Amino acid sequence: MKTIKIAVIGGTGKSGKYLVQQLLKKGFSIRLLLRNPENYDTQNPLLEIVKGDVRNFESVLLLLQDCDRVVSTLGQPKGEPTIFSTATGHIIKAMHHYKLSRYIVTTGLNVNTPADVKSDTVQMATQWMYDHFPETTYDKQKEYELLTQSDLDWTMIRLPLIRQTDESFPYHTSLTDCPGDFISATDLADFVLQEMEQPRFIRQAPFLYSFDQ
Repeated sequence: MKTIKIAVIGGTGKSGKYLVQQLLKKGFSIRLLLRNPENYDTQNPLLEIVKGDVRNFESVLLLLQDCDRVVSTLGQPKGEPTIFSTATGHIIKAMHHYKLSRYIVTTGLNVNTPADVKSDTVQMATQWMYDHFPETTYDKQKEYELLTQSDLDWTMIRLPLIRQTDESFPYHTSLTDCPGDFISATDLADFVLQEMEQPRFIRQAPFLYSFDQ
């Protein structure tokens, strides 16, 4: 049986590294896009490094070659222009080129959808992001709009604070609000794996969260 190959973008970030570990543990083959591969020390026969930058279309095209699905946990590089809508445009174009359909991406609470009934707390958190990080926040909303206009089978996972821990907690999903305080990076990776194997949220943007005990 053919090994499923996953293109991963943002695989060295605070949640991405947990995702890469889980994918390798489950036996998936990975092509990982890295700007500076010389700084990456994980080695595994299932892991292939592609040197490049998601802001460069040719890099994304090279990354997605021979892949079956695409996952992004991309974060905003400090001190650099906002990255999200540019990256998403390149990913959509490259996926069309290879006739790929399944794309999973993570983002923050600040992205709004027509289904939302955000609590006052989440609305305030969203407004705080617009007030303090307007460029990035508007760009993340643009990323969502680009996906809705595409014909991909996308899932955008909206997240509260990510805890970098191997610990797992009961977690929940909602298409309207995020009452939980955090999500474990381990649980996020688990959810991404579930969405790849048995998708529940095609062309939707669920919140994913846990509650403090």
